Amino acid sequence: MKKIIVALVIVDLIIIFLAYFFGEEYWLINSQIGFLTSSFVMFGSILSYRSMVQGRLNVGAIPDDERDTLDKLEDPYEVYDDEKIEIEEDKAKTLVEVVKEEREKLKKSRRSLWQTTKDSKASLSFYRLGAYGLLVFGFFYLNNNKFLDIPIYLLSLGVPSIIIVIMLMQKK
Repeated sequence: MKKIIVALVIVDLIIIFLAYFFGEEYWLINSQIGFLTSSFVMFGSILSYRSMVQGRLNVGAIPDDERDTLDKLEDPYEVYDDEKIEIEEDKAKTLVEVVKEEREKLKKSRRSLWQTTKDSKASLSFYRLGAYGLLVFGFFYLNNNKFLDIPIYLLSLGVPSIIIVIMLMQKK
């Protein structure tokens, strides 16, 4: 996380330098509001998803897959798993029975409103909602004061996302 913050600060300083010396009057304001609010949205998303996953790990809601990596690569659909093969010719099911069983499975797997709400905690977290509120407030501030320069604003909105993706890919 520290490397991502350092990379964002360095790129932000470069953007400030370029906007101040080579840009027009409102480029600096647009670039800073776009860059900072986009950075807040990204960090809010990271923090909310991290807390959601950590909570599920603590409760044990995320199952531990007992299959090793080689087994997953060789048999991704568990076709050759000895425990799953149960073929008995004398107990062959008719198509109607199979359809009924599948319908029952679908009915059991439907999610309730409570389960859906529990899973949406990450998207409704305070971090993300606050960051999106800042983003909307910044846009309206620029627009109402006639400072808004759409190309610079959109460019500065996209830069933090690209930097964070690049930094996360370098970790692997």
